[in-house]
Amino acid sequence: MEVLIVSLKGLKVGFALTGSFCTFSKVLPQIERLVKEGCSVYPIMSYSALNTDTRFGSAKEWKDKITAIAGHEPITTIKDAEPIGPDNFLDVVIIAPCTGNTLAKLANGITDTPVLMAVKAQLRNKKPVILAISTNDGLSMNAKNLGLILNTKLIYLVPFGQDNPEKKANSLVAHMELIPETIEYAMKNEQVQPLLREYRQ
Repeated sequence: MEVLIVSLKGLKVGFALTGSFCTFSKVLPQIERLVKEGCSVYPIMSYSALNTDTRFGSAKEWKDKITAIAGHEPITTIKDAEPIGPDNFLDVVIIAPCTGNTLAKLANGITDTPVLMAVKAQLRNKKPVILAISTNDGLSMNAKNLGLILNTKLIYLVPFGQDNPEKKANSLVAHMELIPETIEYAMKNEQVQPLLREYRQ
């Protein structure tokens, strides 16, 4: 595919995180990259991402790190995410990581978290939404939802692959390092290709 040269400088990015905590350490460096490229990053956190302590870190630690990198307090309620629609201030919204739970709800029109409200509001404005999936059932129960999303206008995916086919045959995880490139293509209304790529730890 022809390489698109699109500047990320000046883009207003809604960067939403959901509860695939094992991938947070791979996602935060991409927020740093976007900031260094000149993007204004507005974090959005699901209830799970905001409130759950795990072996990967405490909820407060992650919130503080995200806030420090982005320079903005995260949007953490449906009420605060709703103005993304009428205020129309974001150029792109990305969910990274996007859990299977969020993927399923999005594919079926459910809006019960700040992240899903942000997506609904962005699509109202006919602007791009990007998903960086991280789900253990991408090739099983959630495969049908992934299929629906792939056929939905204005939604683009960060290229993904099977992260552990021997032990977790149905698991899919996005290549988080391709988030900036995916944004570049999405801003041109194109899906970066190839979409399926070998995943290496």
